[in-house]
Amino acid sequence: MSLLLHGLIVVVALTGWSWSTPRDEPQPQSIAARLITQQQPEPSPVVEEREQPDRDEERRRDQEEQQRREAAERRAAEEEKAREEARRIEQEKERKQQEAEALRKREEQKAREEEAARQRAEAEAKERERQRAEEEKRRQEEARQAEEERRKQEEERRKREEAEKREREEQARREAEQKRKEAERRLREQQLEALAEEADRAQQAEARRRQEAAAAKAREARMMSESEKYQALIRERLSQAWYPPSSATEDMTARLQITLLPTGELQAVKLVSSSGNTAFDNSALGAVKSLSRYPIPDDRDTFERYFRQFTIEFNPRRLQ
Repeated sequence: MSLLLHGLIVVVALTGWSWSTPRDEPQPQSIAARLITQQQPEPSPVVEEREQPDRDEERRRDQEEQQRREAAERRAAEEEKAREEARRIEQEKERKQQEAEALRKREEQKAREEEAARQRAEAEAKERERQRAEEEKRRQEEARQAEEERRKQEEERRKREEAEKREREEQARREAEQKRKEAERRLREQQLEALAEEADRAQQAEARRRQEAAAAKAREARMMSESEKYQALIRERLSQAWYPPSSATEDMTARLQITLLPTGELQAVKLVSSSGNTAFDNSALGAVKSLSRYPIPDDRDTFERYFRQFTIEFNPRRLQ
């Protein structure tokens, strides 16, 4: 159809083409004139070229005829194209109707086959269901009988277990009662023994406490006595080494903190409270520093408690 349409267009184009050669016509002559005067020149009028009316009319008729032929050819081509398109549409419609009819027949055949298959399947399913129902009924009956037998055996076993359990519980109760009584007896014995041991430990602790108190008291008295002895010795040595200035009065008192080493050597001295007189304070410091070794007790506890660090007061009347 496409080839036929293109051929038709070519034929129309060839038949509508004009093979006539235009005749050479002489150019129309024109005359132009200009008037020269003393006045202001005016533009010369231009004479338009005029073609001969008969030749123009002939060309116009030729053009209109050619346009009519071309329009007729186009309409013919379009009508032929429309007829071809209508034939194609009709053929396509018939083809689709045939395909639809074939499809409908195939679907009807398929539906009949499916319906037959469905009926066969339903029949087979009903038969299987009947067989399953019979099998289930038989199985349920066997299960009921088995369950009944199991319940009977379970009931007998439960009764035996309950009897054995009661026997075991009774035996356990008797054993627990006996154990409880034995435990109470042992507990009473342990409590009595613990009370006795506690009383014995309390007596021993009290005795040790009294002994320790007595020993501590005796040691404290001994340490006190020994510390007083060595304090008196230190005051005596410092009194011998101290030379108060002439400006010292009985109201002046300087308090010094002394720190000793376990060997009796002076480790440090610090003025804790000034007398208000620098010479007096310096004389007290000089006396403390002048002793190369202080008399201290041999007992380390006594030294640590009384002589590791102590304070002494310098007064013209006394040393404390």
